[in-house]
Amino acid sequence: MTLKIYSFGGGQMVEAMLRAALKSGVITADESGVNDISAARVAYLKDRYHIKASQEIDWSMVLAADLVILGVRPQDDWAGIMAGLVQHRYQGDVISIVAGVSVKQLTSPDDQFAVTRIIPNTLTDIAMGYSGVVKNDHANQPAVEAFLKSFGKIDYVDESLLDVFTGYGVAGPNYIYNFLISFTNAGVLAGMPREQANKLALENLKAAATFVEKSGKHPAELLDINNSAGGVGITAQHELDKSSFAAGIENAVLAAVKKTKKLGEHN
Repeated sequence: MTLKIYSFGGGQMVEAMLRAALKSGVITADESGVNDISAARVAYLKDRYHIKASQEIDWSMVLAADLVILGVRPQDDWAGIMAGLVQHRYQGDVISIVAGVSVKQLTSPDDQFAVTRIIPNTLTDIAMGYSGVVKNDHANQPAVEAFLKSFGKIDYVDESLLDVFTGYGVAGPNYIYNFLISFTNAGVLAGMPREQANKLALENLKAAATFVEKSGKHPAELLDINNSAGGVGITAQHELDKSSFAAGIENAVLAAVKKTKKLGEHN
């Protein structure tokens, strides 16, 4: 499936999504348009991806698009853009990445707009990670999913959980990166060369995640296997249990979710 797409806003998240979709062939450069207020951003997108970017809205491209991305900031005039789509009788789907703006707020007065609200993941370049998705009944699910799956997996969630999804799921790689850095530093602290420590940390991280997935076992069961009586593993486990390791991760997630909720309050 090849889709025609137009984006209001050409920021980094929109760029990441379009880059992945172009790479996968779901969209093509000559049938992809972007409107952005920044002349420098427009020039960059045109030069880098050869898409049709402009500071002016190309309504002919908008009306021909299968999908329109609402990629502006919450404080920008997203309501004016939606009003323009109503005025021009746009018939395709709207995908919104505007934080804090609900599907109901984006739906047209006659309740006929096809709206999908997404919280994109940050792993678009490797097409991994989950994006949180909420849609109304009018959404063209096959077309929307073809686009979203070009940059990762999708997880349909209740809209009330999108802030949690953002602070926990989308910010998830941040917690993993921090663990990887700390684990590598621990190896270096113990006397291992950094390059080797990083190699072992990364392999352990990938292998452990794969083992959990493929074994179907709870991580606690796998810990029991590794933690033999009086051994190395249980000694390390004792230190982790005494530390704020678990609470630190939990508190970081709760803080991220709280921040997400606060960012959307003004809408």
